[in-house]
Amino acid sequence: MVGTFYRAASPESKPFVDIGSKVVDNTIVCIIEAMKIMNEIQAETKGTVVEILVENGQPVEYGQRLFKLKQG
Repeated sequence: MVGTFYRAASPESKPFVDIGSKVVDNTIVCIIEAMKIMNEIQAETKGTVVEILVENGQPVEYGQRLFKLKQG
């Protein structure tokens, strides 16, 4: 396990992105907590979020896909 996936900055906050959200290559899409450090994760390309592959609070590993995007 590398860290824990979080869709929002806090439990009371709105998720960074939802299905249908448009992102560009610097849009923050989630946070990965690793060793008590919160790391903001940015989209690597522009597109529209079509699927969220990880549940909030789920452990994640290096190279694991978190979202599916439709480019364009």
